Amino acid sequence: MSARHTAIVTTILVLILVVGCARADPTATPGVTPTSPATQPAIPDVAAGLQGLDIDQFLEESYHRLLLRDPELITQLGLSEAFGIGNDQLTDISDDYVRETQQLEVAILDLLNQYDQDTLTSEQQLSADIYAWYLADRIRGHEFMYNDYPLNPVTNSAHNQLVHFFTQIHPVTSRQDAEDYVTRLSQVSTKWEQLQEGLRLREEAGVVLPRFIIQWVQSELQAIAESEPRSTPFYTAFAEKVNGLQELSDTDRQALLQAAETEINESVIPAYRMLVEYLEHQETVATDDDGVWKFPNGEEYYAHALHHHTTTDLTAAQIHQIGLDEVTRIQAKMRVLFDELGYPQDEGLPALFDRVSRDGGSLYGDEIVAGYEAIIEEMDQSLDTAFDLRPRADVIVIGGPRGGYYVHPAVDGSRPGAFYASTVGARPKFSMPSLAYHEAIPGHHLQIAIAQELDLPSARKGVRFTAYAEGWALYAERLAWEMGFYEDDPYGNLGRLQYEAWRAVRLVVDTGIHAQGWTYDQAVDYMRENTGLPQSTVGYEIARYITWPGQSTAYKIGMLKILELRQRAMDQLDDRFDLKEFHNLVLSNGSMPLDVLEQVVQEYIDENKE
Repeated sequence: MSARHTAIVTTILVLILVVGCARADPTATPGVTPTSPATQPAIPDVAAGLQGLDIDQFLEESYHRLLLRDPELITQLGLSEAFGIGNDQLTDISDDYVRETQQLEVAILDLLNQYDQDTLTSEQQLSADIYAWYLADRIRGHEFMYNDYPLNPVTNSAHNQLVHFFTQIHPVTSRQDAEDYVTRLSQVSTKWEQLQEGLRLREEAGVVLPRFIIQWVQSELQAIAESEPRSTPFYTAFAEKVNGLQELSDTDRQALLQAAETEINESVIPAYRMLVEYLEHQETVATDDDGVWKFPNGEEYYAHALHHHTTTDLTAAQIHQIGLDEVTRIQAKMRVLFDELGYPQDEGLPALFDRVSRDGGSLYGDEIVAGYEAIIEEMDQSLDTAFDLRPRADVIVIGGPRGGYYVHPAVDGSRPGAFYASTVGARPKFSMPSLAYHEAIPGHHLQIAIAQELDLPSARKGVRFTAYAEGWALYAERLAWEMGFYEDDPYGNLGRLQYEAWRAVRLVVDTGIHAQGWTYDQAVDYMRENTGLPQSTVGYEIARYITWPGQSTAYKIGMLKILELRQRAMDQLDDRFDLKEFHNLVLSNGSMPLDVLEQVVQEYIDENKE
């Protein structure tokens, strides 16, 4: 591997799908010097070659071994050439393969725990602790491997991820890329057979989507199952990219398009029909119960989901109460602004935010993209007041039918960071700034792009903890207000508060659904009344919380912890506190569980007090 490729490999960033956040066994703290081969644990073949490495080599090699289990992720990171694996394989999701990966995770943590902590440098200690926490959380999750919903209406659905991978991520910049794309199309049937097997195993464990959500998912799958090959997104995206390849002759271009059409007709569409048929079966055995309390191990699973995403030991009851308290606080802030605008005091939030939407104006189509670009550019020009650590990678805005999310840059520089914005229908202007600050700058793009450019072990840059990542992005929304961006924009400031209330309400409804037996309608009504969000948005959001337990609670919990730590630093350092230094501290160590972040901040405070 060349020096350039080695450098690339060591700047890896993993998406939200690879998140971990559990505490490792405190009695097994990793160190530097490995024990003798005679005392090392027996490990499976999949982990062969990881014994006897020094700690820095072990951190790199073992994490790379995990990454190699996911060729789709390698493509997304832009590291296929560096890893020498090509771009022609979909990730195996079969039961056997997943269990083999689990064996590797157990073996890596066993080996990590064999290192002698006494010879650890402080930086190695931090790296090993974060990595151990990630692995311990993954291993604890093995018990619940079939408690999730791999098909659902939201972004973490296997279907949505595959469409996004082919249409937005898979490179088609050369003939080889195009041939790899076609090869991967031929593997969709196998992947969806593996998915169906996973659905069957979940059904045997008592894990089936609520009936009304099955019907929702079926409509999305049927859109492809009943399509002609050339009208599927798999073909239209490919055709657009292939037609832009100047190196191809017309004959070669048509041959590639014909090959893609054939694979879609013979592999992709039949695979979708198979899933639709299986969901028709599941509809006959499903109920309308929406919380994971209905699972045989539902209570234990939800406790794990909360710990996994928040990286705390907070119980469902505690999180629920935090949400109630935050909703009350934020609504009081809203009322002050409503009064300043002369809005009636006897109207509920849905009616009040309808007024805000009308009075604040809307954008349409390409205006939406231009509006977000202007917001991001204005913030980018003002970052120096709060940051002196900036990423090299750019961020762009991409309009389309789906939006409201960020995709990080490719590690090899072939693709910038991208904020995807929905251009369907009208977009009220009052809600646009907070979303841009959250997804782009100073939110996800600033945090994630910086992380992948850090000179840290790959695991420190790759492992992501939901509460840290989403907590920072929600903190970024508030920071924009603190930086004065809403001084002359009461509508935008109400948009900020509505978004913060949204995240506070999540604490209430997520725990209400999964720990207190709330129904879908009950959750929808509470969220609508306490945020004023549109009915269509609320319906989608509640479906998200039902099918992705615990994830939505991480935003507010993470934000509150960052604010708490910042206030602690301000109180204890007084005039020695520097906001840029605090932000550097949070951003320059990569993603961390919240109590590790607290440890890092406290060490910084102690050093500066002295």
